[in-house]
Amino acid sequence: MSLSFTNPTKLTLLLFLFFSSFSWSQNDTLVLKNKDKIIGEIKSMDRGVLTLKTSYSDSDFKITWLDIISIRSEQTYMLTLSDGTRVNSTLYTKTGNEGKVTLNHTEELTTDIKNIVYIKPVENDFLSRLTASVSLGFNITKSNNLKQFSVSSNLSYTAYKWLLSGSYNSVRSNQDDIEETHRTDANVMINYFMKNDWFYSMSADFLSNDEQKLKLRSTIKGGLGKYMVHTNRMYFGGGFGLAFNNEKYTDELNTNRNSLEAYGGLQFNIFDLNDISLNTDITFFPSLTEGGRYRLDYNLNFKYDLPLDFFIKLGLSYNYDSKPVEGTSNSDYVFQSSFGWEFN
Repeated sequence: MSLSFTNPTKLTLLLFLFFSSFSWSQNDTLVLKNKDKIIGEIKSMDRGVLTLKTSYSDSDFKITWLDIISIRSEQTYMLTLSDGTRVNSTLYTKTGNEGKVTLNHTEELTTDIKNIVYIKPVENDFLSRLTASVSLGFNITKSNNLKQFSVSSNLSYTAYKWLLSGSYNSVRSNQDDIEETHRTDANVMINYFMKNDWFYSMSADFLSNDEQKLKLRSTIKGGLGKYMVHTNRMYFGGGFGLAFNNEKYTDELNTNRNSLEAYGGLQFNIFDLNDISLNTDITFFPSLTEGGRYRLDYNLNFKYDLPLDFFIKLGLSYNYDSKPVEGTSNSDYVFQSSFGWEFN
């Protein structure tokens, strides 16, 4: 059997219908609480906000996830549920089942929309799994010609069962008749996720500051963590394990210290505040090889989102050491205000 098209108009019409049907099949459909229907392409959902690309707008839509009552999509997504379960599945709401989503994993599962806390399309390209941000700050005063420059950056890569992240923060200032001062901290971390929101964690932390005459502190940590609360409004979790600490100082003796430490920490992240997000963490390091010594690291970040993925950020970092080297302070802190841009 053979087919032939002798009429160019018919052929054009068939091709148009074919490609229109194909294009339509790629669309994701959302219904909101106010009964508005939006058709487009789901790009991601994280921290309670879904990003949707549409053909009728140059800018992506940002939609509060809990405002959605129905969803239908044939894409396959990497999903995280509030109990820590991670699956690859499609998403759709059955007729008459508003506020719920049916997943197709190893078996069909229906759950409340609010129980889904993370969505990312399953794609093979590197950039689709990458999130990055950078912010800069600069202060200048006439008095003593004070100048201060700061940079803060974050990078993360999310896979099905693991998360790789890194950060770099630096503050430098100079003033007439005063030697330049600086503080730099950096971090690289990998988490491997298990059932019930438990995860393995390995990380390397680096710190250099003039206040404590720290040329470089390198801390390698490994242990277990768990999210106690994991919703579309907030994360709250903690972890514990062992850390190896190596320190080099710029004091007169060029002191070097090595120690084995335990560690325990808590992290709190809240983001259901319109364009505002707040995250804070604290980690306690009691030494196992230096009697009576303990350290404390604390971070607090406040972020206000602006249009076009720009943001304003305020941050505080604090470090305490109960037994610093002689002639130095037992604590150091930095407060940063910066303007930045985020890629995701």
